Amino acid sequence: MKNFLYLVLLGLPTVCVGAVMAEPIASPSTTSRLISQTAPQPHLKTSPTLTIADRSPQTPIQNPVEIDEVSGNPVIKSSLPSAIAAPTETQKLLDEIDEQKLNRSNYRDRSNPTTNIPQNKTQPTAQNVTSVSQFSDVRPTDWAFTALQSLVERYGCIAGYPDRTYRGQRAMSRYEFAAGVNACLDKINEIISAGLADKVSKEDLAALQKLQEEFAAELAALRGRVDALEAKTAKLESQQFSTTTKLFGQAIFGLQGRFGNTADLNPRDGVKETRDPAAALTYGYNLQLTLLTQFSDRSYLITGLQSGNLNTGAGFSNAPYFLNDTFTRLGYESDTSNRILLSDLSYRFLVGDKLAVIVGAQGVNPIAVFRGPNRYESAGQGAISAFAQRNPILGLGSTQAGLGIDWQISDRVSLQAVYSAGNGFNSAANPTESGGLFNGSSTIGVQLAMIPVDRLDVTLYYLNAYSTNALLGTGVGDNIIGSLGSRLSTNAFGANLGWRASRHLTLGTWGGYTTTNVLGAGLSGTVETTNWMVYLNMPDLFSQGDLAGIYVGQPPKITSSTISLNGIPALNLPSAISGTGGVFGSQPASTTHVELFYRFRVSNHISITPGILFLLNPVHTSSSDTITVGTLRTTFTF
Repeated sequence: MKNFLYLVLLGLPTVCVGAVMAEPIASPSTTSRLISQTAPQPHLKTSPTLTIADRSPQTPIQNPVEIDEVSGNPVIKSSLPSAIAAPTETQKLLDEIDEQKLNRSNYRDRSNPTTNIPQNKTQPTAQNVTSVSQFSDVRPTDWAFTALQSLVERYGCIAGYPDRTYRGQRAMSRYEFAAGVNACLDKINEIISAGLADKVSKEDLAALQKLQEEFAAELAALRGRVDALEAKTAKLESQQFSTTTKLFGQAIFGLQGRFGNTADLNPRDGVKETRDPAAALTYGYNLQLTLLTQFSDRSYLITGLQSGNLNTGAGFSNAPYFLNDTFTRLGYESDTSNRILLSDLSYRFLVGDKLAVIVGAQGVNPIAVFRGPNRYESAGQGAISAFAQRNPILGLGSTQAGLGIDWQISDRVSLQAVYSAGNGFNSAANPTESGGLFNGSSTIGVQLAMIPVDRLDVTLYYLNAYSTNALLGTGVGDNIIGSLGSRLSTNAFGANLGWRASRHLTLGTWGGYTTTNVLGAGLSGTVETTNWMVYLNMPDLFSQGDLAGIYVGQPPKITSSTISLNGIPALNLPSAISGTGGVFGSQPASTTHVELFYRFRVSNHISITPGILFLLNPVHTSSSDTITVGTLRTTFTF
């Protein structure tokens, strides 16, 4: 169980509405991208790994206390729910003792409550209690307390929390007390059934019978509740999909629109001549389903499915291909054309206690493997735009199949590494179209995640990507930096910083730099890009489970382009957009991305997030109108 919990805390997937802060990114109990990135991925083509990254849940604690539906008070769970006995059953036990003619002289020493008495197995979150007086919330004045105290001290029949309390410093309710009586009855019944009836005195059985008579109504209520729970359990067991596989997921519905604007686009000459054709209200969905198949407490298989119809990156109809409007892409988009596609097929397991491994034919890439300091990174629950999800350079290559590891070096330092190949267009399984696993598009990455001081998360990462389609693979900003058909060899460097200033305030930032060699017949030269983001997250701002966010940054921008064709400057996109013959240069301006959103938690499984996005100097052009995008995202988790 310990090993499975480690796998779970390294990233058992979930789609959680609440804004509970995750563990530090470099600690053993953190949610790692190695295990957590199990949900289907919203961008299967242009940006296949912009997906949810919700933190994994803690394994549910087996709570020995339930809340009574009538009184609202805690009720101790019986260790053997079906063994609730009526007073007549106690009399049968008395008769059995008489028939066996027990030798009372063999009864154990009562000063030692554990002598010759079988002990209950301790529950994961409970400790056996040998005296009722150890409970700080039980009054020792009533006769019933004294009677139950005697039984507990002799038979160890009640388990409590390590702090010796039952949910607060107060007296036990009658329902709590009745559950304690039931627990002692179960324990004594076990002893009799095991042939150790000589260890139980008639006096104890008589006291137990009197307690049952006094709390008959409460015991009857408990019995009814247990019967109902057993019936529900039997129904669930008969209807469950699989004993080893669990299904979970999320459905995202988005209502979004762009306000009318005019762009200085083709050519970029200071004259705004092109109206935005995508200035309209749209509605779409993104459905993500995940099947988790557990083979042991150290391994499981993830199968992800996705369907959707939302793609806001329609771009300008009369623009060059490289101006497809990736700047306005939303984080919850999906472009599967309503088809159901496989978004994840990976196997995840532990090697030892500090090394986790992921291998798969789909869903293995830097985003899936690297741990991230933004604890609210999520397509369905976090920021609304694709750019604000994470540093875009983590999507280099848009690769999917490969191998990743996550090594917990110490409590404050971890290391992740990944090799990934293939993408939504060119499969790593097809040697003729993409060169297979090692001769086509691929990405190699390594990340160091650290917690130098409490509440501060730092990640440093390096990636090397090879692309056969002139795409960086960032999915946003200046993504296409070469001519169609050219090949790219890219080195990328990035860093993230996250500071949890308080429970209700998190500050973060990232920066990314890429330098790319453009390869092809007669082609030479390099292209450099930069991007950055500063963000502020405010969880539980006005209500538990809510989340407010403010993000300001610059999408990937070409800062230098020196491509030559047969020794002559050509195909440099910044100058090509401006109609200056493709000479060396950079983008003339910088796009500023401003994003605001507020997530309302409607229930444990429903959230609604209104948001607004401003793009100043869109497409890194100062003479174009500001683009404004409004969104209303509704997320259902199950």
